[in-house]
Amino acid sequence: MLTSKRILMCSALSAASTAAVAQTSVTLYGVIDTGIEYVSHANAAGDHVLRMPGVTGELPSRWGVRGTEDLGSGYSAVFTLESGFNVRAGDSGQGGRLFGRQAFVGIKGPQGTLAFGRQYTMTYLALAGADLIGPDIYGLGSLDAYVPNARADNSVTYVNTLHNLTLGAGYSFGRDAAGTGNSPGAGTCAGSLPGAATACRDWSVMGKYDAASFGVAASYEEQRGGPNAAANFFDGVAPTVLASSSDKDARAHISAYAKFGDAKISAGWLNRRVDTESAAVADVRSNLFFIGASYLATPALLVDGEAYRIINKDHDTRAAMGTLRGTYFLSKRTALYAQGSYLANSAKARYSVSGGGGGTTPVAGTGQAGIMLGMRHMF
Repeated sequence: MLTSKRILMCSALSAASTAAVAQTSVTLYGVIDTGIEYVSHANAAGDHVLRMPGVTGELPSRWGVRGTEDLGSGYSAVFTLESGFNVRAGDSGQGGRLFGRQAFVGIKGPQGTLAFGRQYTMTYLALAGADLIGPDIYGLGSLDAYVPNARADNSVTYVNTLHNLTLGAGYSFGRDAAGTGNSPGAGTCAGSLPGAATACRDWSVMGKYDAASFGVAASYEEQRGGPNAAANFFDGVAPTVLASSSDKDARAHISAYAKFGDAKISAGWLNRRVDTESAAVADVRSNLFFIGASYLATPALLVDGEAYRIINKDHDTRAAMGTLRGTYFLSKRTALYAQGSYLANSAKARYSVSGGGGGTTPVAGTGQAGIMLGMRHMF
């Protein structure tokens, strides 16, 4: 028979165990998204392609675990491990990395969150409110593929929200430590080189204000050159080599949105500047504008769309693109969608309407149409 002392001890241990469980939370989550896509004028002969795209549909497919542990006094330890994958073949995204989307650990407290690892840059976080189409196959990524993939290795980030105002900053010691070129638009640049303090570095800052019916945001990000670094362009022009740590690829952004009942409108501007030391390499100045709207037509049907215009003056390339999408919710987690987009290229431009995994680059000056029917499930 247990003595009263032993009973009290067991009760105390049980209570401590229950408290520890209550203070720690780990969540498994994910998105599975795929469908069938049609793209016109997908090669030099003007042929179309009908395929299951390799990269994404409405939302990038992923699975991950995130967790938090209460440390007391308003502080907690947080972590996220997130892996991207392609439904078509079941292979890993982001150059084959296990946790290529996010992999970080940090401390969250009353003064904000400080985190370390592979993380989104402030460009991505600042655009999230106004970019209504988001990381869709026919979104901003068709004209600047870095935008929906704006993340960096070896990064330290700090984000703090006070009432409606959020401020953030990030610094990467080397934005692509694996050297796989898995961040479109960023090239390959591992960094952390002796004697080259700024090689392959990335830093970004943002500020945004989100009220109940409107929001505004701004951000700035600067990438430095180094071994194997390149500023990739998706207008058909060859990449600009960023051989020196003094070479820069910078993006500045301003956007805003407003809500009117079940409707939302937004607009934004993204400026890109590439400056190199080499006289043989042309610097680049591009401006990407977008305007969007969404409307919850019924509790089960969301209709949204965006229009885009990019002007790359130094390359003499321009494009205009419009996307319309409808999403029908079968449940809170499962949805069907249909979307279409058309992109018009200027005489020298070869932008592709689809961000679905490459292989659809048109002849310079040729327009493209894209249509996709798909399904996504969230868990």
